[in-house]
Amino acid sequence: MNSKEFKSLFGSIAKENDYLQAFGGWYKESPECIAVLELQKSKYGDYYMLNIKIFIQGSFDTIYSPTKELIKSPMGDIGKQIIDDVLSFDKPMPDELRRERLKELFSNTIIPFVSNLMTKANIIDLASKGEIMLLSSVKKELEKLMK
Repeated sequence: MNSKEFKSLFGSIAKENDYLQAFGGWYKESPECIAVLELQKSKYGDYYMLNIKIFIQGSFDTIYSPTKELIKSPMGDIGKQIIDDVLSFDKPMPDELRRERLKELFSNTIIPFVSNLMTKANIIDLASKGEIMLLSSVKKELEKLMK
């Protein structure tokens, strides 16, 4: 499997999990947030990093929509970067194993992370428990939005 085939596989698994494709990335919306998945090709080797970006609707007086600027944005209100062997082509891996490992990455990491961050209340709760870190400016925006 080459990297182009991998991106296609990633897209089909994302679609199975209710993500829509736009501008080279994938997104999922709730009334309160929009989550973006973006595969970023490394310039240091034949591998990708997965950027997960969460944008909170209304934060910084912005209503987000899946535009090219949003999908390609370097960061969201909340972010996570995943580096995993399944995203690497520097190390050989049988296609079927890569497919299964990618499905596991979705079910064990991506889906729980994104699902827990699709409401403002959950974001505040996870931040208060120390499970995610919020930039002080994002925390202030959330407090303002929750009033």
